[in-house]
Amino acid sequence: MDLRRLSHVVALADTLHFARAAEQVHLSQPAFSRSIQAVENDLGVRLFERDIGDIRTTPAGEFVLERARRLLFEARCMQRDVDLYLDTQLGDTAFGVGPFPAATLMPRVLSELRRQHPQVALRVEESNWVLLLDRLRAEDIEFFVADVRDLPEDAALDVRPLPAQSGRFFARAGHPLAGKACSIREAWQYGVASTKVPRAVMEAFVRALGLPAGEMAVLALECDDFAVLRAVTLSTDMVLGATDAAVRAEVASGELVPLNVEGLPVLQAGMGIVSLRNRTPSPMAVRAIGCIERVAQEVSDNVLP
Repeated sequence: MDLRRLSHVVALADTLHFARAAEQVHLSQPAFSRSIQAVENDLGVRLFERDIGDIRTTPAGEFVLERARRLLFEARCMQRDVDLYLDTQLGDTAFGVGPFPAATLMPRVLSELRRQHPQVALRVEESNWVLLLDRLRAEDIEFFVADVRDLPEDAALDVRPLPAQSGRFFARAGHPLAGKACSIREAWQYGVASTKVPRAVMEAFVRALGLPAGEMAVLALECDDFAVLRAVTLSTDMVLGATDAAVRAEVASGELVPLNVEGLPVLQAGMGIVSLRNRTPSPMAVRAIGCIERVAQEVSDNVLP
């Protein structure tokens, strides 16, 4: 089985367009068409229906495509494993982080990794879990750290849970609600800012706010950049939903204060480390994951200053 030609089948299935697929794999369209035909001839089945202006995979094509993707993935993994075997160096790595782990874990994790391995290049992408999952599946990053409660069940993913981080509502010092008990409705009226909130937490907000059936609770500001959320909260009367660890410095300095919100659902960041199952991590990725797990445990135990 020619893996190069199988990659052409995958490209056509992804684009459903001969010209775009040919460009993607750096072939002329006639050469690309011959490659697809060669695979079909070798297998003895038609993989694509070629109507005028319309390309569709056949049932046989879907059957073959699933296995082609698996074979190509295994081939890439094998090449990577051989490269790692031959290379005694740690190697560079790229991984992703969600907003809360970026704020609570990464400053210390990255500082430690740089001190211990100054020769290694690290690339860290910050985003929400939806976009990071796309990057992981495209093999642009080795793993990501984020809230995993809404992550779809997928046998291709390996999820290593991290200790939960507790959270609550915060506001700037001098906020009208600071220093007194308030209801969740009162806090919500000032506008709540947070990162992308898991579905279960939003449903808990709906119940706590007593909203009618079918009505959703809406954040006044949703942003993946926690530094932006923090800055807006410090300069307005907006209420910030965050983990204690994410705003520890601001609470210690008195810039932010935790609000006493009656009826507030239990807030936690359920984080985990997500990677592709059966893909051997680089030595540096193993070191990074170990460092993240250790720092996450210490943050959860509240042993950090």
